[in-house]
Amino acid sequence: ADSTRGRPPPMAQQVAIPATGVVPDGFKVLREGQASVLLKGNEVFYNEAQVTNRDLSIAVLRCFLPQLEKEHAEGNYAKQAKDQDRLLKRRQRQQQNEAATDLEEQEADVVQQGPGGTAAQPENAPMETDPQPGSGQRSRGWKGARVLEGLAATGLRSIRYALEVPGISQIDSNDLDPSVVVSMRRNVAFNGEAVAKRIRCLTGDARLVMMQAPKTYDVIDLDPYGTPSMLLDSAVQSVADGGLLLITATDMANLCGNMNISCWSNYGSYPLHKSYCHEQALRILLGCVETHANRYKRHIKPLLSVSVDFYIRIFVRVFTSASEVKNAPCKQAYVWQSSGCDSFWMQRVGETKVKGNSIKFGPGHGPAVPDIKCPDTGSGYTMGGPMWAEPIHDQAFVASVMASMDKDKSRFAQYTRIRGLLASVYEELPDAPLYYDLHDVCKSAKVVPMKTELFFSALINAGYRVSGSHTGPLAIKTDAPPEVIWDIVRCWVKEHPVNIKDKTSFAAKIQAKEPKLQASFVRATAALQKTDASRRFVQNPPNWGPKSRHGRPPVEKPGSKQAAAPQAGVKEADVGQGSEVQKVEQAEAPQAEGMQTAAVQDVGQGSKVEQIAGELAHNIDTAAAVGTDGQGAEDADQAAKRQRVE
Repeated sequence: ADSTRGRPPPMAQQVAIPATGVVPDGFKVLREGQASVLLKGNEVFYNEAQVTNRDLSIAVLRCFLPQLEKEHAEGNYAKQAKDQDRLLKRRQRQQQNEAATDLEEQEADVVQQGPGGTAAQPENAPMETDPQPGSGQRSRGWKGARVLEGLAATGLRSIRYALEVPGISQIDSNDLDPSVVVSMRRNVAFNGEAVAKRIRCLTGDARLVMMQAPKTYDVIDLDPYGTPSMLLDSAVQSVADGGLLLITATDMANLCGNMNISCWSNYGSYPLHKSYCHEQALRILLGCVETHANRYKRHIKPLLSVSVDFYIRIFVRVFTSASEVKNAPCKQAYVWQSSGCDSFWMQRVGETKVKGNSIKFGPGHGPAVPDIKCPDTGSGYTMGGPMWAEPIHDQAFVASVMASMDKDKSRFAQYTRIRGLLASVYEELPDAPLYYDLHDVCKSAKVVPMKTELFFSALINAGYRVSGSHTGPLAIKTDAPPEVIWDIVRCWVKEHPVNIKDKTSFAAKIQAKEPKLQASFVRATAALQKTDASRRFVQNPPNWGPKSRHGRPPVEKPGSKQAAAPQAGVKEADVGQGSEVQKVEQAEAPQAEGMQTAAVQDVGQGSKVEQIAGELAHNIDTAAAVGTDGQGAEDADQAAKRQRVE
């Protein structure tokens, strides 16, 4: 090991690190972006489905770091830099005192053993040249960003950051498994001296690495296999003021309500198993990060929060402000969910009262529901949360990321998909938490589904705002109260009548009420407008999804080939011992021209996969041929489900 590397794992000194460009026997070269890594079976975890995750992270960092550098130049964090200077000097004095004490003890041991004696060294004693986690905290003045990847595995993400993101001075790539760090070192060396100088490979518990480096890292990337909950407390302490946390969670069964007790124990929030579960997952994770930050007089500001495939990913900034922490309860809310329909109400945990220059913080008032029973079905309620109730995106930042990507399309293998995802995010209403699912709303009332643009138009014509969601093509985000949603449905039933036999059902109770609002289904221009022509909800390639943990044999999916072709943005080359790596052009993202389907993996709702071809509901409208009873509507709903389930 040298001074630019982390502590080597046991026996790491005996592992031969190949020269740049030389592939050891039995390994294959995998290319992603500008990085190349050496893989051998499933010894180290790698998932090609996360190309989207890594491309998106690079796009975000390429926009965020220049903004952070500008803020440092303006002196926004001068006080924090002074505090870091004092902390650094105190740590240096402690280390000098500890080193002097160790030296005295070693000299005493030598004296006791006599001439020529050698003091016994502890089995896991660190080498003198090994850097300690958290060493080298930033002093005043911007010298580039410091990045930590807490669970680096192959080191691919860190290598891509070093090669593709300007403005980074140092990357600490950490993993707990010593054998994995051996592979990481091999991959770092394989990508050349320039990469090796910027990346330190560390072996240790990510929590300890972060705890030993308070307010040090400008960027912390955590992409665990499962829940990140045990890492959050350390992360909010280790990130510098104004720094960025990039956090992935793949335990969607917990966050979406299938395993609500596990969600409570991990995140301190009770999830509801409803159609808005993917946005709920984002808000639960954001609320959990905020709660951890509040313990240290810190708070978060989300820049981007997305639900993609089988995971969620959040990008949040962390700031220190004791006064802002007082307002933290007002940023979280409970959800009152009707047991008989899709109506829900949000109730803030805290509230403020302003009187002149005085601001008082107190508990929120409730309940937020209009009556003791659901006004539309007469059912009771279930209660979920608390969860983040403020905006989950910074629309201006999202716009800057899109503009940056448009200038450099060839850099991102998943450009088409990410660009459509960001366009959907940008169009979302920022102040309308959660959403309705159009098909679920129509199913609750047992009516023929209407086209999305008609429902949007009815809301706009009634004076309310409405948008879609990046989580699915049937999502409806609106500031309209639930009674307006059901009035629109009742007006639709008048034009497309159905007869429900069971008059005591929730659907019959919904339809029995006379609408107070006379909905207009005249197509509104705003219901058809989009920010740009980007394709939304681009379909994934076959066999795209989570992979086995490293060290386990790969799970073969039914109908999949043993040697499947590399996914979009990934290129493999099997090379023999000592041969030089040939340059391989980066594979382009799949361009399924004319494709209008949307694949949204609903892990939280029994792995249901929705595929919507344009406006599926409108086609079912004509095919259902609803008669004089409610059976036609039920048949239409079943037909919709058959076409929606993969």
